Amino acid sequence: MAHTAFSSQFTGSQPLNSTEIRRCILRLRRLATLLDAAFVLPGTRLRWGLDTLIGLLPVAGTMVMAIPSLYIIWEARRLGVPSRILTRMVGNVAVELLADFVPVLGDLVDTVYKANLRNIVLIEQYFGMTVDATGRETSGPH
Repeated sequence: MAHTAFSSQFTGSQPLNSTEIRRCILRLRRLATLLDAAFVLPGTRLRWGLDTLIGLLPVAGTMVMAIPSLYIIWEARRLGVPSRILTRMVGNVAVELLADFVPVLGDLVDTVYKANLRNIVLIEQYFGMTVDATGRETSGPH
């Protein structure tokens, strides 16, 4: 299967097996949840993460939070996710980054849009993973 392995040019090692892919994706999901949905706004169902909190710092917060977002995309590339999906992932991050340059609006976009979790869903869909509302895997990569 083409999408269960990636080119050894990125790591200099053997292609990943489905267990390694699953572990990597679950690790990326934990990171994305921390960034986008780790906390609940009291009295609401609204979830927010470190991206919203650190994004409150003008410009510096935006630049700092771009690093883990781009890391998720880099890992997706390393896993062998095709360029058409990587392009969508970059677009998701770009929406948040551009909005972050507008005070207050950027923080609202971070809280609602959740680019990192959107990108994880794209990766999971590509590998045929299904994750329930609690973040538990219900099926793995094929």
